Amino acid sequence: MGRYTGPKEKLERRIGAKLFLKGERSYSPKSAMVKKPYPPGMHGKKGIGRLSEFGLQLQKKQKIKYIYRMLEKQFRSFVKKAIKSKENTSDLLAQLLERRLDNVVFRIGLAQSRDQARQLVNHGHILVNKVKIAIPSYLVKKGDAIEVREGSKKTKYFSSLVSGWIEKVSPPSWIKTDTANQKAEITGTPNIVESGLDYSDLQSIIEFYSR
Repeated sequence: MGRYTGPKEKLERRIGAKLFLKGERSYSPKSAMVKKPYPPGMHGKKGIGRLSEFGLQLQKKQKIKYIYRMLEKQFRSFVKKAIKSKENTSDLLAQLLERRLDNVVFRIGLAQSRDQARQLVNHGHILVNKVKIAIPSYLVKKGDAIEVREGSKKTKYFSSLVSGWIEKVSPPSWIKTDTANQKAEITGTPNIVESGLDYSDLQSIIEFYSR
């Protein structure tokens, strides 16, 4: 199955939680989860029935996948890598998810959503250590320098739009930002607390793929 391209807020209504997939709109009264806080479809207002343990695990897996806008194959490979590791499985999974280049671009305020961030990376606007990286799933590491390509800085998006919101963004402690020059450096390791992910959700996902 390819990437979902339908209404993003339907995903939130299906899960029953805000996933902040629509940038500023997700924080406004116009958000679908404010106006229609029930599942989509003709029977949506009846809510979701009681789920089995498997159903809950599946729901949490979908939730994290939707947040990071990942395909099943990509997501499963991250989980399998975490499971095989000798490190704390949930911690490592959170680290892998947060280290994705599209997520970093979003975290430092160059985009208002991860979808927008992925598009910036795909179009070659982002450099890692002075090298253009057009792979959203690229994993950054400590010491990496992230910046906007010089030619891209002249576009209206970066010269006007980004400068209007980037100063309001609070990046996680493992990223040091230079908002004036739209640059950032990876100075540490991501953690579950700052990721905003729920430890129990990650545990459920690990159990789901360990079957």
